[in-house]
Amino acid sequence: MGLSGKERRILAEIEHALALEDPDLARRVAAINSIEAGGEGYMRPYGERARGWVRRHVWLIVLSVLLVVALLTLAVLVA
Repeated sequence: MGLSGKERRILAEIEHALALEDPDLARRVAAINSIEAGGEGYMRPYGERARGWVRRHVWLIVLSVLLVVALLTLAVLVA
């Protein structure tokens, strides 16, 4: 059930007063509202952030693994 026009107006007034009084809290409430409305917002679960980081840095991870394998092989051959 949706809000009536009067309820929406009162809620808008409260949000406006909150934004003036405490902008940081207003930003957090806006982020929560965005998430609840289906938008991703800036807050994502840790697992999603970690997977995104891995996808963006996969080439660096592969290069590092290959370098470690090459150095271990060289160490075994020299010893």
